[in-house]
Amino acid sequence: MVGCARPIELCLVWVMASDRQQHWQNVYRQKDAQRVSWYRPHLEVSLDLMRQAGMDPGSRVIDVGAGASTLIDDLLALGLRSIVALDVSEESLAVTRARLAGQAESVQWLVADVTSVVLPPSSIDLWHDRAALHFLTEVQDVGKYVEVATKAIVTGGHAVIGGFALDGPVTCSGLPVARRDPQDIAALFAERFVLVDSRQEIHRTPSGSEQSFAYALLRRL
Repeated sequence: MVGCARPIELCLVWVMASDRQQHWQNVYRQKDAQRVSWYRPHLEVSLDLMRQAGMDPGSRVIDVGAGASTLIDDLLALGLRSIVALDVSEESLAVTRARLAGQAESVQWLVADVTSVVLPPSSIDLWHDRAALHFLTEVQDVGKYVEVATKAIVTGGHAVIGGFALDGPVTCSGLPVARRDPQDIAALFAERFVLVDSRQEIHRTPSGSEQSFAYALLRRL
């Protein structure tokens, strides 16, 4: 794959097609972004934990599995200007780019699989992921995810990672998921991270169903 020479340079990274990529391309081609089950007008729990981590306008933030989420909109509204939006689906990121219009130029857009993307070492102060890691059910993929995050996050930086809790759904968008509580998430990163805080959330989907989410706020040692 091709990477960006500078972390805040505007770019679009293309990767070879994969089953995972094709699945998410199809999801966003076939369904309105505001009707997918994980949609929320604002990611309140994520933003709260990101503030707790010390996020400010100078923070270098990456949103993993950014998709069509409004988190990027809210980060820009808070004055951040070093934002990376990463997703395996170009279709999903295109929704956000169109919604942001001219503001999209302030964001670095990466179309890539988080298990294989190459990010500059220590280039990220704050890593955010809501509902991307929980789709990685193979030990090898999880290990690659942890390796990418560990290399990219600066010492003293943070990660906010959320996904289905132990009492959450067993599948999402037709795919199996790995359900984890905050301690389970922290255990995956235990070699170089410490658990700072945790949260639980009952997410109501656009169709009215309830889903149990768990979040971990981690600090890199």
